Amino acid sequence: MSSPLILVLSGPNLNMLGVREPEIYGHTTLPDIETMCREAGERLGIAIDFRQSNHEGVLVDWIQEARGKVAGVVINAGAYTHTSLAIHDALKLLDDTPIAEVHISNPKEREPFRHFSYIEPLAFAHFLGHGARGYIMGIEAIAERLGKIDRG
Repeated sequence: MSSPLILVLSGPNLNMLGVREPEIYGHTTLPDIETMCREAGERLGIAIDFRQSNHEGVLVDWIQEARGKVAGVVINAGAYTHTSLAIHDALKLLDDTPIAEVHISNPKEREPFRHFSYIEPLAFAHFLGHGARGYIMGIEAIAERLGKIDRG
């Protein structure tokens, strides 16, 4: 029996983690986060498909391609969180697939234009301001929903 698959998506500028505003985002790089996610997947018996793009349409394509193929989506859409109806609409196509929203910093504690999220109403879990660990928290939340973790 194959392991459930979780798609982990990162949006624009997240490929610059470790370099971009380390006082806000820390020194952990995106490859570090990918390693952390894959290790969490192995621990939980979940396959991880980890991707990043600076291009909105590419993210939309990946979300559409995931329909019916993934057990969950962890998404840090970066700045597209606050602007992309296209990503919102693509995520809506996933029907009952659990979505976890992740942000390394807490957008609600930053500039006012970052307070609104087009992803928030579609996600069952939100991890804001937990640093890179938020990605793992998102994977664990989906794993719990899939019955891979018993928190009882």
